[in-house]
Amino acid sequence: MSQPNNVMQYAGLASQWMVMLSLSVWLGYQTDYHWIGWKIPLFTAILPIITLLLLLYKIIKEFNKPSVKK
Repeated sequence: MSQPNNVMQYAGLASQWMVMLSLSVWLGYQTDYHWIGWKIPLFTAILPIITLLLLLYKIIKEFNKPSVKK
């Protein structure tokens, strides 16, 4: 019975990663080209890397929690 729950957990994590990385790329693009006016995509490259590191930290923290069995 725990198998569908695990699949939904992983699907939720994958969706969260895609949304967060997409938002960070969009925000970096907006920052570089529209708000600051730079021609170099500095924030477009840095924000997704920072987001990826934060998401990796979150997933490591999530999977290191002791599991409670009912």
